[in-house]
Amino acid sequence: MEVRLGGGDALVIIDMQNDFLPGGSLAVPMADTIIPVINRYLKLFHEHGLPVFATRDWHPPDHCSFQQQGGPWPPHCIATTTGAAFYPEIEFSINTQVISKATTAEKDAYSGFTDTQLHALLQELGIHRLFVGGVATEYCVLNTVKDALQHHYATFVLKDAICAINLKLDDDLHALEEMERLGATLIQFEVAAAWA
Repeated sequence: MEVRLGGGDALVIIDMQNDFLPGGSLAVPMADTIIPVINRYLKLFHEHGLPVFATRDWHPPDHCSFQQQGGPWPPHCIATTTGAAFYPEIEFSINTQVISKATTAEKDAYSGFTDTQLHALLQELGIHRLFVGGVATEYCVLNTVKDALQHHYATFVLKDAICAINLKLDDDLHALEEMERLGATLIQFEVAAAWA
């Protein structure tokens, strides 16, 4: 499909942090392979003068999602640590707006909209279409997309710029099917040739 970028569009990159990349404490397999594609999207939105948002897990050391607290995950993305920093090869500009989520010990948040200012900031900018990439497909990407659709944003999932954990076989495929069923549009960078 042909997609033309314009006013009212924004790019949302989900959780491209050191702990989610190979070598991190909760590494998403192959997540490093999507970095060049994410950087191409970042460049495209920058060239069009369109806003970019970067979500990040920003956990306290005793966060409820950690196994020591009875949660499912090893400790990861603890606020101010190297593991919580954005992966250095991601080419965010200085104008990127950072959205920190799951910042309190007692509540987890897979969605970039949960207890953050993301929706309010998008509204202030007059955004009505979101383009979403990052990790992990079946967790934070899926839940951010679901909330975006509930907030009535036209939502495009950048299929070539997402990566899954796949604890269960085909978790990524099920997540993509759910996002599409709920109303999201799946696109790839190949359509960029038609973007203007």
